[in-house]
Amino acid sequence: MTDVMNPHAQPGTAAPTGQAVVGQPAVLLYTRLRKSPYFWKSRAHGAACYSVYNHTYHPRHYGDPVAEYWALLEGVTLWDVGVERQLEISGPDAFDFTNTLVPRDLSRCAVGQCKYVFVTAPDGGIVNDPVLLRLEENRFWLSLADSDVGLWAMGLAHAGGWDVTIREADAAPLQVQGPRAREVMTDLLGPGVLDVPYYRLRDFTVDGMDVTVSRTGYSGELGYEIYLHDASRHAGRLWDAVWQAGEPHGMRPIGPCHIRRIEAGMLAYGCDITLDTNPLEVGYDYGWMVDLDQEADFIGKAALRRIKAEGVRRLMVGLEIDGPPLGSYNDGSMIEPFAVHAGSGQASPAGSVTSACHSPRLDRNIGLAMLPIELTAPGTEVAVHTPGGVRTGMVVEKPFIDPRKETPKR
Repeated sequence: MTDVMNPHAQPGTAAPTGQAVVGQPAVLLYTRLRKSPYFWKSRAHGAACYSVYNHTYHPRHYGDPVAEYWALLEGVTLWDVGVERQLEISGPDAFDFTNTLVPRDLSRCAVGQCKYVFVTAPDGGIVNDPVLLRLEENRFWLSLADSDVGLWAMGLAHAGGWDVTIREADAAPLQVQGPRAREVMTDLLGPGVLDVPYYRLRDFTVDGMDVTVSRTGYSGELGYEIYLHDASRHAGRLWDAVWQAGEPHGMRPIGPCHIRRIEAGMLAYGCDITLDTNPLEVGYDYGWMVDLDQEADFIGKAALRRIKAEGVRRLMVGLEIDGPPLGSYNDGSMIEPFAVHAGSGQASPAGSVTSACHSPRLDRNIGLAMLPIELTAPGTEVAVHTPGGVRTGMVVEKPFIDPRKETPKR
């Protein structure tokens, strides 16, 4: 029986007699885990919930994830994303080496341009999905998702004898996201920031601090990322400068908004994608991420060619799920993936829902699900096993909102 003290407990996990399950156990703050350069500033603004990301404390929300969702859609928000560690690759072989790490053809990435990329393993599995920034001909930053790509890259460079330097740069991003982001950034940096195109970058100075600004973000909304150089020295000053520019526009600090990223069909490493998934099965809308015709022999190319020739056996799809609201995903409402069965009487799961939430503006539960290919046609009904019981799910097209991704480009 599910313990009444914890409505999200999985079956069979009830506390022993006389003990109460703690519904939302704390994450210990102590010296062993790293802090973002903005850690103390985000704490001062009321961070209420943390997770650990790249061995670093990460503020997930400030008390009300749904209110943060509306602030992102209607105003402007500030995110501490210093956990996105910047892996810098530089040196004479930097371009060729970096081009072997990812399935996108970086000869099509100009200096000053950004690319969303997968880093792939020899079997085609996804090691990471960073945003790549090309700062110079032979100098790149990988703005990392949550896995140890630095160690992976160092090992490959050593084994292959590549003439590259791989280090973690002392640079940390803040995100300014939402429809009023443009006004805040103009007040902070001047009208020149409006000339930065989507997925491009440019260097600026803020009160004597060097920053690299890109038209990128993890929100599906209009937004910018501000990469502070010498972040270990200047993080507090930059936060205060951004906040001063944002206050007149009603800026609100928030954590990464999972409701909005699920609406946008955006992947989260560690839940939607892992080393056990490959780029060809995470959805047809990510097919452009793999260039199998390029000259570069990137890691995993042979495996992905074989997978494409044989056809994928499973695919990530959108799912609408009936029943009461599921929550915001980052509120502790989804501790484990939801098992998906082809029918209510099927004994073993066919797949799983990897991320799910209730979308306030759609007024329905939505999720991303990895399913066998025979269950991925739109309109297919499946049984979704949630902690509160079995629900009906229906396969739908994703993204759920803004399928052409026009909003962040406007």
